[in-house]
Amino acid sequence: MKLTIATTFLALVATTAFAADVVQEAPTAPVAAAPVFTWSGPYFGIDGGAAWLNGDFSAGGASASEDFNGGVFGGFAGYNFQFDNFVVGIEGNLEYNWNEEDALGAEIGTDWAGAVRGRVGYAFDRALIYGAAGWAATRGYVDAPGLDKETETFNGYTVGAGVDFAITNNIFARGEYRFNDYGEKDILGVDVDLDQHELKFGIGVKF
Repeated sequence: MKLTIATTFLALVATTAFAADVVQEAPTAPVAAAPVFTWSGPYFGIDGGAAWLNGDFSAGGASASEDFNGGVFGGFAGYNFQFDNFVVGIEGNLEYNWNEEDALGAEIGTDWAGAVRGRVGYAFDRALIYGAAGWAATRGYVDAPGLDKETETFNGYTVGAGVDFAITNNIFARGEYRFNDYGEKDILGVDVDLDQHELKFGIGVKF
């Protein structure tokens, strides 16, 4: 009887110890890693600000220069590829300028403008600092009394730099400076040379 009781007691102790070991050695559930933010993917947005356009005019040996300054508003869309901290991409935009002025006895200005640019940047997590350059175009016009309104499309280049900052994983804010050289065109016998500075701010959505 004593041997049976002792054997039963030892078996109970061994079973309890084994169960404790099983509980202590149970693997902990893996902790899910927080997703890493990336600038890769498509995006679009709207922006606006101020634009300072200079027009140089020459005809028949005479020349003049006028400033056509005003507001600008438009939209942009593009696609980014991120490699470690480096970001490259392509972006297009379309905007409208309000910069009409009375000059040379006519109403002169530009209205629609657009560009396609390549972008290269460096990401500091949610802040992306970038430079951009590419093709730019704008429609210039001259509306003289007694004549039909004359329009011409100017083609040139654009260069600039800016900062995109991700407010959330999908929404970002933008600040950007651009210089646009639209080249020269002949309008009603007048050689017109246009260049422009822009300072714009916007909001975008990325996917």
